[in-house]
Amino acid sequence: MYHRDRGGAGSVPSRSELVGRPLDRKRINDALDKHLEKSSPSTSRALNSKDKERLSVPSTSAGKSQLDHRDSRAASLSENKCSDAMMDCSCTGDMFTEEQNELVESAAEMLYGLIHVRYILTSKGMAAMLEKYKNYDFGRCPRVYCCGQPCLPVGQSDIPRSSTVKIYCPKCEDIYYPRSKYQGNLDGAYFGTTFPHLFLMTYGHLKPQKAAQSYVQRVFGFKIHKSS
Repeated sequence: MYHRDRGGAGSVPSRSELVGRPLDRKRINDALDKHLEKSSPSTSRALNSKDKERLSVPSTSAGKSQLDHRDSRAASLSENKCSDAMMDCSCTGDMFTEEQNELVESAAEMLYGLIHVRYILTSKGMAAMLEKYKNYDFGRCPRVYCCGQPCLPVGQSDIPRSSTVKIYCPKCEDIYYPRSKYQGNLDGAYFGTTFPHLFLMTYGHLKPQKAAQSYVQRVFGFKIHKSS
């Protein structure tokens, strides 16, 4: 799964690798949220046109819905707020206070995730994810008629903390909860809504045919009519 190659490109490090020690995740997230809410305009950088172009996520469609634009802007804003939060924390001497340390660690983790979602859309990131896909690192589709089709990670939103990561099956074109608890705790925004679809467009030969079979309900061997 994701944790097999924590040091490789396109992989997501464990919590201990990110922060160096076990943490109360809820307490850290609350601290970051509190800091971001009370941030003044002077501590949050305004994006100019060059920044927006640099931070925007590549799109494969000619026109995107208003919700997609909001997700993209919100993700870019979150990345800037994370970096601002890390810079805004002043320390006495060489030591952070406990609250500042938790804030920086949480902001660093989110910033890493938002960088990761952009990296996996690059050619190098795609190549790294291709190897993981071939090794079934992201799991297989639990649907019987998909016959163990390898899946790809996907987020239901590009906004951090909206939902956890899911796995997308290219054969039945549906999403499922990952079997691993470790995978299920990852933020879906760290993989984004674009990746699996852009991946299959890039490597078109890997896209399987749609599943032809579907489950048929029967009672004593007889098919159940749809109107029943």
